[in-house]
Amino acid sequence: MALLPILEFPDPRLRTKAAQVEPAQVTTPEFQRLVDDMFETMYDAPGIGLAATQVDQHLRFMVIDTSEDKSAPMVFINPEILERQGERVYQEGCLSVPGIYADVTRADTIVVRFLDREGRQQEMAAEGLLATCIQHEMDHLEGKLFVDYLSPLKREMVRKKLAKARRHAA
Repeated sequence: MALLPILEFPDPRLRTKAAQVEPAQVTTPEFQRLVDDMFETMYDAPGIGLAATQVDQHLRFMVIDTSEDKSAPMVFINPEILERQGERVYQEGCLSVPGIYADVTRADTIVVRFLDREGRQQEMAAEGLLATCIQHEMDHLEGKLFVDYLSPLKREMVRKKLAKARRHAA
């Protein structure tokens, strides 16, 4: 396994809309290695979700583990939200926007259909943090970031803050 570089805002590659994963591709050794590398990268960051777009792989899938002890890894391939209910505001952060957090309103409960790591079609209901994480990562697959929910002024402040942090790190 290997750690993958995570793209950071405002990298234009984060705006790429991801392509569907072909079902035959799911069980290939290359795809399975990419999934393993994404989990390793996400856990190392540390984070609870990582979309393929964030590691410059523009395919419609993501890895998620919202457990405290990293014991519930989930893979969502070609996810599609079938139902949304309620609203909840969560303070979200993002591995592609390090150190920045903001309140985002999303559906509190969702039903999502996807292929699992073995390529089997699944449907599941999710609520709370897991529902928020799924919606956040699905936004990445559409080329959208949580900072897009902020005002243009706040988004520009985030861009400048990240640029300054990168300059100081260099």
